[in-house]
Amino acid sequence: MVVVPLAVIVWAALTVVTAKSPGTEALHETARIDKSGHFFLAVAAILLAAVMGGWLADRLGQPRVIGEICAGLAMGPTLLGRFAPEAKDWLFPTDTLPMLDGLAQVGLVFFMFGVGRELAGMPLRGVGSQMLLVSQASLLIPFAAGTVAAVPLINDFAGPSADPTAFVLFVGCALSVTALPVLARILTDLRLTHTRQGQLSLFASALGDGVVWLVLTAILAVVHGSSPTGVLWNALFVVTLAVVFLGPLRRGLARWAGSRAVSGEAAGGDATIMVLLAGGVAATATLTSAVGVHQLIGALLAGMAWPTGNARLARVAERLSSTSKTVLLPFFFFGFGLTIDLGALHFDSASVLALTTLLFLAVTTKVCGPALSGVLTGMRPRPALILGVLLNARGLTELVILQIGYQAGVIDARLLGILTIVALATTMVTRPLLRLLGPEALEPAAAPLGAEPAAVSARSAPKPSSVSR
Repeated sequence: MVVVPLAVIVWAALTVVTAKSPGTEALHETARIDKSGHFFLAVAAILLAAVMGGWLADRLGQPRVIGEICAGLAMGPTLLGRFAPEAKDWLFPTDTLPMLDGLAQVGLVFFMFGVGRELAGMPLRGVGSQMLLVSQASLLIPFAAGTVAAVPLINDFAGPSADPTAFVLFVGCALSVTALPVLARILTDLRLTHTRQGQLSLFASALGDGVVWLVLTAILAVVHGSSPTGVLWNALFVVTLAVVFLGPLRRGLARWAGSRAVSGEAAGGDATIMVLLAGGVAATATLTSAVGVHQLIGALLAGMAWPTGNARLARVAERLSSTSKTVLLPFFFFGFGLTIDLGALHFDSASVLALTTLLFLAVTTKVCGPALSGVLTGMRPRPALILGVLLNARGLTELVILQIGYQAGVIDARLLGILTIVALATTMVTRPLLRLLGPEALEPAAAPLGAEPAAVSARSAPKPSSVSR
């Protein structure tokens, strides 16, 4: 139902494009598809490529998101546009790209809502010194390394609208981020959520990503020409909005979650709640966008304010997040693939040096910093290395940040390609390194912080299975 019709359509399109005889004019008229037809053809092709890429990545022992990202890159100028440009232009004509981008933006907003829900579930009260030290090392050490490495790159890789300070801070953000949703899914699939390494990595990722998004907001304000006073006003607005969402609004939603109006289980009620939730997330994104703050910040705050203790509301929110991840995010991967041509990267000496330096710093600082913090607070070396390896997964979150920076003119196309390779490479090495370190090095979460916990036995330790987003 999917593969055969698409194969016939693509064959007909290629036949029309490559045939030169006058007798093919009638066939050309028959194979012509209007704008709506091309849009739905593009939707089918993107979703099919995402499923195939995810399946292949899963068979290779990689997160499914890696396969979907590579599928998006393959449909752009990197692969399809290079070897079959006529087919690419026919499958994805220019007038359908805005509609596909609209689907991508909706998917991103709902994805950030899901990230906010993950942040809301983090244990921020009563955390030990080990958690605080690991989270700070996971954020500040890669951030510092990225800012230092970015200084000599300004002249060669800065975008058309880049302020030197904004460029340096942006590279620091790119190296310090951890993909919280990807990490959470990896821990769930490998059954590591109830280990000390799993809980520490989730907490450090949540805190670090929250700071990164705040810094990114300030960077965008500087790039858009805001004065220092304007940046402060934007920061004040974000802080005020966060206080409102995480204070009165969250308490009000919690009371509503405990009321009788939410206690029913009717399917129609779930549908109404989902529609209201989607509209609220979109409205919050509009609010932050209207005041000069990126719309994803609003969706993030909406997710953090959504009640977590009600099973029905959690189920509705999970359905919305799951739909965005599986159905809508592939359109973001496709749009991201259109903006970058990895095959056209000219790896001159400056590009090779930049890629090597950034990849080395990204891995070593993100792995060794948290690992050293774990050792200093009583963790054994191998479990501490597992903690650093988990925090090294950048995945989708970094691609979102890179896209924002590229569209804002902070970085150029070459650095976008280099940092994309860094994001893919650091995520792809996560599972092989976990397998190399061994499941017997895992530690139970019940052990006291700072103590020398017993290792999880090889019999009870989970065997790594396929990892997906």
